[in-house]
Amino acid sequence: MKLKFFSPATGGACGIFEPARKAGQKRRAMNFTVLTIFPEMVDAFSQHGIVRRAVESGTISCRTVDIRDYTKDRHRTVDDRPYGGGSGMVMKPEPLAAAIRDARNAYPSARTVLLTPQGRGFTQEAARHLADAAEDLILVCGRYEGIDERVCQGLIDDEISVGDYVLSGGEVPAMIVIDAVTRLIPGALGGEDSAEKETFVQGRIEHAHYTRPPVFEGEPVPEVLVSGNHARIEAWRLETSLVRTLLKRPDLLLERALTPEEKKALKAWCRKVETLVAD
Repeated sequence: MKLKFFSPATGGACGIFEPARKAGQKRRAMNFTVLTIFPEMVDAFSQHGIVRRAVESGTISCRTVDIRDYTKDRHRTVDDRPYGGGSGMVMKPEPLAAAIRDARNAYPSARTVLLTPQGRGFTQEAARHLADAAEDLILVCGRYEGIDERVCQGLIDDEISVGDYVLSGGEVPAMIVIDAVTRLIPGALGGEDSAEKETFVQGRIEHAHYTRPPVFEGEPVPEVLVSGNHARIEAWRLETSLVRTLLKRPDLLLERALTPEEKKALKAWCRKVETLVAD
């Protein structure tokens, strides 16, 4: 697979991003380097859950770089007033550029990604592309009003946005990218097909879930789930997945062609609705 990525400098597709593995070749660890002025935030995140287990198993590595370590003044200043006036502050180019270059020296083939509202939207497909490419990532977390444009033009390979809203900095988006990508790396999750059955992977919301007790506040678990009939269970899961998607995120179904199995399940549900509303 060869993937094209956005270039902030040109505004168009930039370069070719190829997977690092050949057929039969063992996958190496994927390295995430996060450049931030708040390394404690990301360090705490990487010490829990699936990301922690992936680090311990050698599936990924996750390290932080404190941008303030690259400042030259005793106040460890990383921001300054914007030229032309205006509100807010801008991240200074000198310490950020030095931090990026140092991270690139450690991982020469890494892709440098700026987390910014002006980036391309981060979707499940984008996460899959990054996981399949298996290239190291340097994630740059901006703060204040943003970073000096000269850093964007000269040292950033890609820009990613996690949504059309404003956050205080790029740390939370960086953690989102790490979590979403890590889940798609083989071996990171418990079950071999766990990631393939999650919401968005198949273009629809995941089916409803139930666990013990069998009755909670008068509501029982659907009979089909305790029937032991695996074919009925799978059919029920497909139907509830489609119905939940239709009710909550119909846009997901409108964006793609339905499979014959999905059409059959939706038609069966429509017949149930028609029976309910019939005079």
